[in-house]
Amino acid sequence: MWRELEPIGRQAGGGYRRFAWTAADAACRAWFRAAAERRGLRYEVDRNGNQWAWAGDPTRAVGVGAAVVTGSHLDSVPDGGGYDGPLGVVSGFAALDELRARGRAGGRPLAVVNFADEEGARFGVSCVGSRLASGLLDPDRARALRDADGVTLAEALADAGHDPRELGPDPGRLAGIHAFVELHVEQGLALARTGHPVGVGSAIWPHGRWRFDFRGEANHAGTTRLADRRDPMLSYATTVLTARKRARLAEALATFGRVEVEPGGVNAVPSLVRAWLDARAPDPDTLATLVADIERAAAERGARDGVAVRVTRESHTGPVAFDQGLRVRLSARLGGAPVLPTGAGHDAGILASARPAPVPTAMLFVRNPTGVSHAPAERAEEADCLAGVAALAEVLEDLLWEHPQGRHNPEEREDPVCR
Repeated sequence: MWRELEPIGRQAGGGYRRFAWTAADAACRAWFRAAAERRGLRYEVDRNGNQWAWAGDPTRAVGVGAAVVTGSHLDSVPDGGGYDGPLGVVSGFAALDELRARGRAGGRPLAVVNFADEEGARFGVSCVGSRLASGLLDPDRARALRDADGVTLAEALADAGHDPRELGPDPGRLAGIHAFVELHVEQGLALARTGHPVGVGSAIWPHGRWRFDFRGEANHAGTTRLADRRDPMLSYATTVLTARKRARLAEALATFGRVEVEPGGVNAVPSLVRAWLDARAPDPDTLATLVADIERAAAERGARDGVAVRVTRESHTGPVAFDQGLRVRLSARLGGAPVLPTGAGHDAGILASARPAPVPTAMLFVRNPTGVSHAPAERAEEADCLAGVAALAEVLEDLLWEHPQGRHNPEEREDPVCR
């Protein structure tokens, strides 16, 4: 499976560009469908473009909390690594294969899912597929999102053969999920420091994205005195340094990772600098204070430079604590695997915040020896990936054969529908 996916969207520098609803994304989605059909799974695409591969009858999972679901996403950030997302999808299929080999792929319906547009690299909002399904993203707002070329999400969906009018909450589907377990490569070095190949997620920090528009006045770089300039680049640059300092003092994270400059001439003072801030913190109050401090510093510097500053919040996710009962059970099932928080957002965190009712969710992390993520150096050793599959299979088996009262029945055998 890994060899099949590896070349899709790969760039000369080794990173990946698998943006939502592009040719590379379509190739990944075709791979997912083929993987489902090779296993005789029931394949479907929901109203928000998320792909599902079912072992067992999905109609049993509507409104009764019956299904166990695993998976992740297949899209990437610009020049991202190959493991963030795909490892969880590949491991979901591999864990199902293992359970079938044991004769333990029944009890409840089981699905592997590929959530659409998790990274938000093209349209600027992360976890679009799971946010829409969970009622956390307004469908009209989603349809109006635009990429850097001005293409709306609605247009991209239509070009890919999906009806954008169908976007919206999917409470019946989510109500049918007994538990969702997402496996993901670790985006840091916590497991590398403990020596464990697999860990259990405890919580996700609150985080969000803010767009800063710095508007000045275009002018000639060779004739305009420094004192006569209204240069938005100065305001932007000072804001970047301020964000780093305030984040360090708050023990939080702040990153300006994308910037656009107009008109973009080497010999011209820019008229507009548009930049995106990614900010994360251990708690909501710290995050709110951090962003407010950065906004205030940007406005103060803009006033000195004769630059107008406007800040727009594009997305925000509150703190997410994964289901405590699942977390404890998973750690115990895996022989006391370490439990660790993360500052990264995931579809599991969105489902855990779904409206009107959250989905019980948990996460498994596979050791990353480099600690690098969202870059070509992102990595996981094959032995650790296999340990992740084994751990996921153990967890899924436990959930598949769990009775409503929480009792495990080792005498039950595979549901014939799942064979």
